[in-house]
Amino acid sequence: MFIPIGIVIDISEKINKMLMNEVPLDEIINYYGNFIIYWANALFPIFLFLSVIWFTSKMASNTEIIAILSSGISFTRFLKPYFIGATIISVFAMLMGFFIVPAASKGFNDFRYRYLKNNQEIKESSNVFRQIDPNTYLYVSGFNNQTQTAFNFQLETFKGNQMISKITASRLRFNEKDTTYTMFDYKKRIVGKDADRLVYAEKKDTIFQFDLDDLTPVIYIAETLPLNDLRKFIQKEKARGNAYVNVYEVQFYKKFSLPIAAFVLTIIAVSVSSIKRRGGMGENLAIGILVGFSYVFFDKVFTTLAEKSSVNPLLAVWFPNIFFGLIAIYLLRNAKR
Repeated sequence: MFIPIGIVIDISEKINKMLMNEVPLDEIINYYGNFIIYWANALFPIFLFLSVIWFTSKMASNTEIIAILSSGISFTRFLKPYFIGATIISVFAMLMGFFIVPAASKGFNDFRYRYLKNNQEIKESSNVFRQIDPNTYLYVSGFNNQTQTAFNFQLETFKGNQMISKITASRLRFNEKDTTYTMFDYKKRIVGKDADRLVYAEKKDTIFQFDLDDLTPVIYIAETLPLNDLRKFIQKEKARGNAYVNVYEVQFYKKFSLPIAAFVLTIIAVSVSSIKRRGGMGENLAIGILVGFSYVFFDKVFTTLAEKSSVNPLLAVWFPNIFFGLIAIYLLRNAKR
């Protein structure tokens, strides 16, 4: 129910830009396929929570839960099917996060940056600095992921504290066929003892030791990498002293925290909705929506804190599960009574 509504709202907001940019129909269809996976994963806690609330409230309103418990079945045994269901969903969500969601995230974000954002946003407002090795430093003012082109490229090589060469180019384009790079308005300055030597060329093809990932903007790169690639990427960026490591680590830890949320939210949903209330299913759904959106709110707040401040990413990502896990234990005790 949420996803079709989201698609309709998204189309109404973006239809003018799509028509203006003459976006091909097959790319639009592919975008909304990625849209479904991307947002289903992001809103997974709410979907699961409301589903359990709805199902259990229906049982409670028909006094089925009272009949089950009156027959001698314990509340712990009553929870067993819920835990089996939560385990299946958790494994599915984990596999999705490891392998499927990264590809969908790449397609979703690539489409937005290619067709729906202006040229300045495509180029990236934030500059990209990289230390390739102990003696080599790279800089580009922006990177277009669609054309695989970097702008205002600079590559500086040092020996100790002394610069020995500097390469600059107005544009640097990656050639996927032979994994070479083409530099436009190429200039190279070789520092000498008595005088520097300058080399110019309008266009020059060459091979560099750095990867294409080194030029990629930091906005959504972590979302697009499968688990193993993301782990290696984080290790490499840590060694280089990248200031955005926290952003990447948040995405890494979320791949494990989100499936655990399935168990926490299932316990809360069952504990809240297993009691027959005067307000019926509507009251349970209202409580469910409040708790579900509170979980998403906590998740977004602490994610932002980890990305923008010195808060530990592991603690920030797991805090919502820990906090709502304590609430789940409290509610489960009352439900058993």
